[in-house]
Amino acid sequence: MICAIVSIVDDDRLVRDATVDLLNSLGYTALGFESAEEFLDSGEVKNTGCLITDQQLPGLSGTELQKYLCANGYQTPVIFITGFPERNVRECAISAGAIAFLTKPFQESALVNCLQTALRTH
Repeated sequence: MICAIVSIVDDDRLVRDATVDLLNSLGYTALGFESAEEFLDSGEVKNTGCLITDQQLPGLSGTELQKYLCANGYQTPVIFITGFPERNVRECAISAGAIAFLTKPFQESALVNCLQTALRTH
């Protein structure tokens, strides 16, 4: 069993649930959140070994969530998933330390490889 909690923030319930189910089936402890605010209010921020987040969310965006975590001393690795890949947003996220910026629909293997890299390097 893999110990790190992987938090998935995505307002698309189908994507969120499928990602949680995939990671749980691989032995990760995966938790899903509908918004950045729900994640921040959950008490799981400090327990999260990797954050997988959509870029376009109600309220705080994925990059705003990443900035918030960095500004508050969290070094949580972040993997972005998005249906609307914008080059400038991608570059901003990667320069701020994101592990990857995947476009929906993404290959499960690509997500798992990025997650393994994130957990190994942090």
